[in-house]
Amino acid sequence: MGFVIGIDEVGRGSLAGPVVVCAALVPRALSLVTRHTSLRLRDSKQLTRNQREKWFAHLTAHPKIRFALAKVYPKTIDRINISQAANLAAFRAFHRLTKSSKLKAHSYSVYLDGGLYLGNNRLGRSLSFPPALTRRGRRRRESRFTLDPRVKPEDDNQKYFAKTIVRADETIPAVSIASIIAKVTRDRLMVRLAKKHPHYGFEVHKGYGTLRHRRAIKKHGPSKAHRLTFLDFLKNSKPKRRNFSRKS
Repeated sequence: MGFVIGIDEVGRGSLAGPVVVCAALVPRALSLVTRHTSLRLRDSKQLTRNQREKWFAHLTAHPKIRFALAKVYPKTIDRINISQAANLAAFRAFHRLTKSSKLKAHSYSVYLDGGLYLGNNRLGRSLSFPPALTRRGRRRRESRFTLDPRVKPEDDNQKYFAKTIVRADETIPAVSIASIIAKVTRDRLMVRLAKKHPHYGFEVHKGYGTLRHRRAIKKHGPSKAHRLTFLDFLKNSKPKRRNFSRKS
């Protein structure tokens, strides 16, 4: 039986909180059927919160679906930038998933949503090929890479092949699954952060740059959960993290 690994991230554009990546391993022939006949599998952005929660419960309990998560937090995002942070999280999630599933590289294909890539100069040698068009006309980018020398794959000199496809979360079920699991996981994390940093309303906007959120940052200053490099609107003051307690 062949498998597909779908990888997607959530939180790239948020002003606060981590970027979260999920790698989901799905059998190619898997047919997902739920009790909710009207609940079609979609990208997480095309689902309501309640729909995402229902899918999350179904997917995470499914005996034939495996997944792994990885998070990169604000201090690291500020240090290496959001693109590298998202790719780092993608690599970690992919490695955790393949290590725990013990599958050979030839038994699965890897698809990432646009903007995510596996392998870089720090994590391994990356050989990237020029973008090409898929049959649906969407641009894709293929990469071949080896894992970090500290990581020992099950086969010597094992190569991994991955395809980055724009809007893969809308066309490839495994990537849609990864997007849902990543989104619900991150939303729940931001609700927990809201209890620790109650001034900002994380439970409502999940760290994104709403007017309410920006006003709260200007009034109270950024917390330890914020990404200082994302706060360009604070032009008249130097961003500095503050650690508010729940009682403050």
